[in-house]
Amino acid sequence: MAAATIPQNAASSAPDASGAAIHVDRLVKVYKATRAVDDISFTIPRGSVTGLLGGNGAGKTTTISMIMGLVTPTSGTVSVLGHAMPRERSAVLGRMNFESPYVDMPGRLTVRQNLNVFGRLYGVPNLKEQIGRLAADLDLNEFLDRPSGKLSAGQKTRVALAKALINEPELLLLDEPTASLDPDTADWIRTHLETYRKARGATVLLASHNMLEVERLCDRVIIMKRGRIEDDDSPAGILARYNRTTLEDVFLDVARGRVQQVSS
Repeated sequence: MAAATIPQNAASSAPDASGAAIHVDRLVKVYKATRAVDDISFTIPRGSVTGLLGGNGAGKTTTISMIMGLVTPTSGTVSVLGHAMPRERSAVLGRMNFESPYVDMPGRLTVRQNLNVFGRLYGVPNLKEQIGRLAADLDLNEFLDRPSGKLSAGQKTRVALAKALINEPELLLLDEPTASLDPDTADWIRTHLETYRKARGATVLLASHNMLEVERLCDRVIIMKRGRIEDDDSPAGILARYNRTTLEDVFLDVARGRVQQVSS
């Protein structure tokens, strides 16, 4: 096999943004002398599950922050559910949500109180009933009135997922959703995410270092390195192109600069 250069921004030839959940066009974010995101483009269709992969410093978090409208791009554009971000962020906030085990809820509030706060922020109708449904679905009833700061890692993750689903979002952005969880709890969380996506037709953008999780959940993978897109394809397509059997092997190849493809 011979070393090969993977085309930058492989998704820039994606279909028109009309009807897309997310459309990113020549997106750049510069912090002082650092180009955290360097001219990336991709389109994510509604109802799909896309993995956003890359090592620390690859630009994943900055990209997600711009998609959410929390960070203003240096240049380029982001459209979410047909609305320009961050200018029209208020038009889509109630239709999207974010989950990460690294973002703690107020620890002195109980789980029920936290869900009430976030539900009211999202203007969720019949909030008491919605919290009851989520508590049953995610097995929260045992600690629903316990302070959030007193929960185990697995319990906090389930509560974070409940918060992310409180408004029944069309677009769900996940950052390492099962980090630090035991295999049983992690599998339980993934199963619930799959069930929710299929039932609601939701779109999911997943940033994760767990390659088994990505292989299970995602129908497409975007790999970033140093702020740029290294590859963009289905998991099967990427595995075939790199002549690898796991995405973890592909991830290591890209991270360590030993990118190889099958000769055509």
